[in-house]
Order: sequence, then structure tokens, then C-alpha cells
Amino acid sequence: MKLLAHNPITGDEMKAARTKDKLWQETTVDLKSVGTVFLWTRNGFQCIESPNIGIEMPSDRFVYGQSVGVRSRNREETIGILKKGLPVSSFEKLHKAMDITSSDLARITNIAVRTLQRRRKKGRFQTDESERLLRLGVLFDKAIEVLGSIDAARDWMKTPKKPLAGKTPLEYCDTEPGAREVEDLLGRIEHGVFS
Repeated sequence: MKLLAHNPITGDEMKAARTKDKLWQETTVDLKSVGTVFLWTRNGFQCIESPNIGIEMPSDRFVYGQSVGVRSRNREETIGILKKGLPVSSFEKLHKAMDITSSDLARITNIAVRTLQRRRKKGRFQTDESERLLRLGVLFDKAIEVLGSIDAARDWMKTPKKPLAGKTPLEYCDTEPGAREVEDLLGRIEHGVFS
């Protein structure tokens, strides 16, 4: 038996509590007529005995790119932000969120140290640099979502993985194909596929 519930959050309901960097909405489900219900958790299935339970459901409005300060509502808005160029503060936010040095982040995003110094004076990155920053930020946000916490995501990104030829996800994220491979690995983890 499969129980599905979909409750999108409207603009007025955006006062939802933030839990593990996700927007959550509390929902009550009446299970009197259903019988025994099992809830999947990170620790396996758990029997739910109460006929009326509260379930926290992730909203469908989780926005990837939060770690670099991008909170766009759609792709067109994201493209506009990238064409304008991300502010230098996005770089600072990401290196602090990921707990890596700014020189490591510059290396991973292929931004030369002297270029980074010029961008700090100018205040904005160019479109291609912004894309690389956003790519890494989106992957980091996905890791937070899949692994459940920012600390787990930080550790995961810095730990060598066999499916990535023994390299860390951070090392793999310096190219677009490598980033797609990291994204694929996170997808396998999310869906319980052995990797």
C-alpha cells in the first residue's frame, strides 16, 4: 500500500519552519480506516500506531542555490541572475558554508586568485564564473538535502568515493561532466541504489 500526500505551500504559508535547510509544512493525516501504516525513515521502517499523526512534509519549493544566495523562482530568473553576475558575497557564503578555504573554492571553480582579487574590487563575477559557483552551490545544497545536514554534506564532499575513481566530490566538481557525475551519485544515494 502506498500513501501519497501533496500539499504545496502558498505565498501566505511561507512562514514555515526551516528544518535541515528545507522548508517544511506540518500536515495531519487521518489513518483510522487505513490500518497499520509504516513510515520510512533514515533508520528504516517504523510502525505508526496513532490513528492521527503529524507528518512533516517537504514543500516542493526547496530552492537549490541557497548556499550562494540565489533564491530564484524559475529558470528564467536564474539565467537573469547569472547574466548579471553573482555578487562576490556569493563566493564568501559558499566557502563558509562548505567550510573550505577561499583558495580551494577558487581552484574548484577555476577562478584564478588574481581574478578573484579583481572581482572583489568590482563586486561581481562574470557569467561563466557565476555559473561555476552556482553549479557547485546547487550540488552542495543537493548534498544537504540528500544527506540530511550541512555537516554530513561537508564531510561527504571532502571524502574520497570509489565511484569517483577514489577522488572527492569536490575534486570532481571542477568540470561540468564531473559535476554531473557527482549529481548522479547523489541521486543514487537518494534513491537507495548501492554505489
